[in-house]
Amino acid sequence: MHFALIDGKPTAAESGLKGLCPGCYQPVIAKCGTQRIHHWAHLKNKSCDNWWEPETEWHRSWKNNFPSTWQEIFLPDLRTGEKHIADVKTSNGLVIEFQHSHIDPQERTTREDFYQNMAWVVDGTRLKKDYPRLQKAIPSFRTIRTGIFRVEDPEECFPSAWLGSSVPVIFDFRGNESIGDPKDLRNSLYCLFPMRIGSDAIAVVLSRKAFIDAVINGKWTQWANNHMNNIRQVSKEWQEQMNRNQRQQDALNFARFTRAVRYQKGRRF
Repeated sequence: MHFALIDGKPTAAESGLKGLCPGCYQPVIAKCGTQRIHHWAHLKNKSCDNWWEPETEWHRSWKNNFPSTWQEIFLPDLRTGEKHIADVKTSNGLVIEFQHSHIDPQERTTREDFYQNMAWVVDGTRLKKDYPRLQKAIPSFRTIRTGIFRVEDPEECFPSAWLGSSVPVIFDFRGNESIGDPKDLRNSLYCLFPMRIGSDAIAVVLSRKAFIDAVINGKWTQWANNHMNNIRQVSKEWQEQMNRNQRQQDALNFARFTRAVRYQKGRRF
């Protein structure tokens, strides 16, 4: 946890400080060692959010791209009475969750159902094989228009654990590394949308600045929804065309079969 309440004010962790958790108002203490990022921890190693996980430098640096008043927002689950901490929740209601560690697909689905209007940002550097797979696959991406691509085999270039997500998933393959070459593929973000055209996935390549700016100025949700609506329409048209093609093929096959039957009957006489 980045902030705790001291005299009612959100305060970052510093050695020797004690405060209150903004969600459950229980005592927390500042953890400021050298092995992990400075953070606040509940006493007795308990957390008021069962989705909580330790933060990394990557996690914290991403959160700090956004106003502190948007970070670590406690949201109640009216069905269970639990509280969950959104990494970032904008003034327009968009939730962004930053995920470094492995997440169970069932928990991922549960979070998506809970937050609804959300996007994931995933640390693509966690597994060493993930970026080389993307790098190898990118030449096969088919351009729809500038920055938007149709991906024939998404399971070959994106982490499989995220292919079933119901919301946009943004992969960061650079992490905290600084890469001077602007053409390096890791300087871009790769947004995978949750719907497909047939078996093909749709990915958008965008800059970090474009994503951060769109979230801050409130345009991200509309931008993402417009893209997803377009993909749904194209997918619908694609499926209708496939159905027409199948009907035509069925009719052709039936005609061939009928001719063959007539031919066989003619030969008998």
